[in-house]
Amino acid sequence: MTNSKKAMVPFLALHVDRRSPIPLQRQLFNCLRDAILAGRLAPGVRLPATRVLSADLGVSRNTVVGAFDQLLAEGYLEGKVGSGTYVARQIPEQLLRVGPPKTADAGPAGPPLRLSRRGQYLAGIRVSLNQGVALPRPFRPGLPAFDQFPRALWTRLAARLLRRVPAATLTYGDAAGYFPLRQAIAEYLGGARGVICSAGQVVVTSGTQQALDLAARLLLDPGDTAWVEDPGYLGARAALMAAGARCAPVPVDSQGISVESGSVRAPNARLVCVTPLHQYPLGLTMPVARRMELLAWAGRRRAWIVEDDYDSEYRYAGRPLAALQGLDPGRVIYTGSFSKVLFPGLRLGYLVAPAPLVDAFVSARALADRQPPGIEQVVLAEFLAEGHFARHVRRMRALYAERQEVLLAAMKAEASGLIDARPAETGLQVVGWLPRGADDRSLSEKAAASGIIAPPLTAYAMRARVPPGLILGYACLAPRQIRDGVRQLVSVLHSGRK
Repeated sequence: MTNSKKAMVPFLALHVDRRSPIPLQRQLFNCLRDAILAGRLAPGVRLPATRVLSADLGVSRNTVVGAFDQLLAEGYLEGKVGSGTYVARQIPEQLLRVGPPKTADAGPAGPPLRLSRRGQYLAGIRVSLNQGVALPRPFRPGLPAFDQFPRALWTRLAARLLRRVPAATLTYGDAAGYFPLRQAIAEYLGGARGVICSAGQVVVTSGTQQALDLAARLLLDPGDTAWVEDPGYLGARAALMAAGARCAPVPVDSQGISVESGSVRAPNARLVCVTPLHQYPLGLTMPVARRMELLAWAGRRRAWIVEDDYDSEYRYAGRPLAALQGLDPGRVIYTGSFSKVLFPGLRLGYLVAPAPLVDAFVSARALADRQPPGIEQVVLAEFLAEGHFARHVRRMRALYAERQEVLLAAMKAEASGLIDARPAETGLQVVGWLPRGADDRSLSEKAAASGIIAPPLTAYAMRARVPPGLILGYACLAPRQIRDGVRQLVSVLHSGRK
């Protein structure tokens, strides 16, 4: 050849693996790109025709054309498929020097890149003891019964609504959420939870954690103090810490957070995070007298109260109790979620803000992730409006009460003297109290090694001296799984005595 292009490469040592999960087109792209960067294919070399290469490799021509097109688009090749394709002559020298791209964990040369001080701080905050454990396993707390969720009904609703959903739902929406859903939530909360609010005060969030994060960032300045229950929910503590707040651990007694102790330990706190209807993790309920004491203190100190009402729909003795917010709607930010009632993957929750704060919460919500997902909100709004939600809650309340009884009976029969689990009037888990002096963290680790998830009670404490215990969830487990799980746990507890 006498033109400026070099001769066609006579042979390409390429290989594709049909058993690999990586698509053939991506494999071919990687092989050619690596050969170019390593210098095995020199600048200006003409590549074989796509038909020839597809026959050599035993792949479709479309696979080869697709790989070529991607290499052309990224500048590794030049020319045009069908009229001659060549290795680009202007590949930057720094790429040719380094050879094939580094793996993701190789890191750049030179001084290491660093997180900001804030980034390092955030990276060290733990949100949950159950991170990385998504599927139901004995005795993972906080998970509802996935097998009992009415999937067929939800699918029919979604299919019906998608056929006639307005085009506006498919574009950017209100950061506060789909208004019919906000209306349905307000009606539900007013009737079932005793919350005093209008639809305009409801802000749809990506679960309770986002609601807590928004409240912490809007109501606290860095360095401000907030009361947290001790022991208490790690997610609330994490949201406050991420906002730069100082968490003041306030002990929990038989009636909930101790206002008297909090007044002494942190009298100038600007915010209180509480779970009054079902304290996490101890399962206590705050009586009216303690609620009024807390509200009176907050009124005197001009402090906000964030009420996390995470699973109190599931009350097994009498009707669900009314929310703290109903006693002082101007001071309490109420948060709730559909994760414990429907399924966590839905990622929809809500907060109820006092009317003067609504615009601020909506603005902060828009900054966080623009808006909640539109289609899911439409389906959920219909699910609520047609009464399916209320029926599901009633059915699950009966089911979870039965599963708690199965757990308690199995514990009594198999684990007497090793762990003491007592009935809980509310929620999806119970505390299994261990003998005095037991190391619940060590036992929890041993249980995890055998496939049992039972978080240690002491891990939820900051300064409080909490008796050793394990948190035992039962809602997501069928009776047989519960009984098998108890036997596995008993084996771990016996080994811990040796």
